[in-house]
Amino acid sequence: MSTEQVPVRRVTLAIAAAGICSFALLYAPQPLLPQLAEQYALDAGSASLAISVATGALAIAVLPLAVLSEIVGRKPVIVASVLASAALALALPFAPTFEVFLVLRALQGVAIAGFPGVASAYLAERLGTAGVAAAVGAMVAGNTIGGLSGRLSVGWTTDALGWHGALAVIGAFGLVCAVVTATTLPGLPPRATRPRMADVGRGLVAAVRDRTLLAQYAVALLAMGSFVALYNVATFRLTGELGLSPALASLVFLAYAGGAIASTRAGRLVARFGRVRSASAALALTIVGALLTLPDSITLISVGFAVLTVAFFTAHSVAGGWAAAEAPAEGRGQVGGLYNAAYYLGSSIGGSIGAYVYTHAGWGALVATVSGWLALGIAAVLLTRTRARPVAAEPAEPAEPVSGGLGGDRAGEQTAAQRQHGRV
Repeated sequence: MSTEQVPVRRVTLAIAAAGICSFALLYAPQPLLPQLAEQYALDAGSASLAISVATGALAIAVLPLAVLSEIVGRKPVIVASVLASAALALALPFAPTFEVFLVLRALQGVAIAGFPGVASAYLAERLGTAGVAAAVGAMVAGNTIGGLSGRLSVGWTTDALGWHGALAVIGAFGLVCAVVTATTLPGLPPRATRPRMADVGRGLVAAVRDRTLLAQYAVALLAMGSFVALYNVATFRLTGELGLSPALASLVFLAYAGGAIASTRAGRLVARFGRVRSASAALALTIVGALLTLPDSITLISVGFAVLTVAFFTAHSVAGGWAAAEAPAEGRGQVGGLYNAAYYLGSSIGGSIGAYVYTHAGWGALVATVSGWLALGIAAVLLTRTRARPVAAEPAEPAEPVSGGLGGDRAGEQTAAQRQHGRV
């Protein structure tokens, strides 16, 4: 089917709505962690499981769901993903205990995994190289808008509706987006052949044997762990130690918009300074941003979060593009899946450890901990120097990872490999 015959606007609308739904629901509880802690008599470390359980389940489920899409098709997995995640979101306000809440969040993480694990492959197969760029751009925008709007809307409605009402509102919003996706997403034409499991296995081996790729997985794990650890605890510090209301404390998430802008500039940075310098400098700047948040000053904390957010998304974008460029032809899809898994595993593990450190040792100890993680990320990048080489400007990478953070505007470049392996 030619690109002209494909309803590109319809595809774009459906995928953007799916991105908004998925990432709004994934991180919606983050501004509510102090309220959840109060409701269920928890410390910050235990409350942070509301995020960590979901992102951990997503990390585990993303590769199996990508394989499932080979069997049942891309569209059924995406549609089931958004509808199930929205339905589970609507059940969250009625959780009688925190244990039930966590079970629902784990199931929601598994459900959400169907979108980032499959979306870029769907776009490449549906639209082809010529039509995919605009649709991927809409997907990136949807992911970013979803991540930001979920956090802000919940934070702003908590004062008036309580945390139950705030989650119900975002759940209803997610359901609307899910219905838009389910009713507008076109199916895919049937494929003549499907990849063999032996090919998938060989690609996976190739994806874990290259030290440059391993360094990018390390950056995804360590940087995302640091980022989520700081944001998970931010509302505890702002509403507790500094006495802000939940609505005012949630404004810290506006820094997230700066990250979306920064990710679009990463390609120019790489073209000028190279990948090693760009990634290591971005990680170092993330440490600087974290250090700026140490004083009990709302102004410095706000500036610090703005700096570390811009720097984090720059590092993530450079690492994602680097992994895509280094991925072997037989393992491009597997590289994307492993990067995605590392990214969300970092969110899960780092978020929980960071909250534990804050609970028992305070904000200063948390900053020291994440600074150590980021320093390890810098070391991993520097170990690749013997293979680094100058590169031309790369397209923008997504502010939220799609298909392992390797989707972005590189989806068209990956089309041939995606057709071969059926994976992203």
